[in-house]
Amino acid sequence: MLEIRPNCEHCNKDLPNTSTEAMICSFECTYCKTCAIEIFENVCPSCSGNFVERPIRPSKYNEKYPMSTKRTYKPKDLVAAKINTENFKEIKPEKR
Repeated sequence: MLEIRPNCEHCNKDLPNTSTEAMICSFECTYCKTCAIEIFENVCPSCSGNFVERPIRPSKYNEKYPMSTKRTYKPKDLVAAKINTENFKEIKPEKR
């Protein structure tokens, strides 16, 4: 089950469950669309995977399956992230 993390790991923007700005990779690294697409160019700076829009958990399940409240804020070294992006952005995600 997805944790539904509450913020962007890079810029710390709030990303509540209802946010349509949340993007995740297969390891559930969580970034806002601006960071995921504009800065990291659809290459996760942590695992080199691609990003997809994070689903919104239906509100009827919020009590039984609460979202994470633990914030992860680890701004990325943009020089290292740019090198990672350049190494992987032209490779389709299924080939990475």
